[in-house]
Amino acid sequence: QVRLVELGGGLVQAGGSLRLSCVASGPTFSTWTMGWFRQAPGKEREFVAAISWGSGSTYYVDSVKGRFTISRDNAKNTVYLQMNSLKPEDTAVYYCARRSGVSTGLPVAYDGWGQGTQVTVSS
Repeated sequence: QVRLVELGGGLVQAGGSLRLSCVASGPTFSTWTMGWFRQAPGKEREFVAAISWGSGSTYYVDSVKGRFTISRDNAKNTVYLQMNSLKPEDTAVYYCARRSGVSTGLPVAYDGWGQGTQVTVSS
């Protein structure tokens, strides 16, 4: 069973940085493609970034390209999301999940959702 715990959220001023961590349980983490999503109040859950299990290929939503970086450390069963140049519109609860389906960008293709971590960017 997949269990994921997100860490590292908080309050930051616009232009600041945060690093989120997602710690996974399970001996086969290195074979999982992992994704980060976010959900702002009143909005649908939105794909942010993903990293593949093999080549480590990365994928980003256009709105975070050049500002966010997803990475992983298989030895620590952890995936990271480094967020720089944060904007108020980045405010949301951030979730990590494991891709179990075909589509990289759709929440329905993921499982093992954690509780999420709140990121608040003040203007």
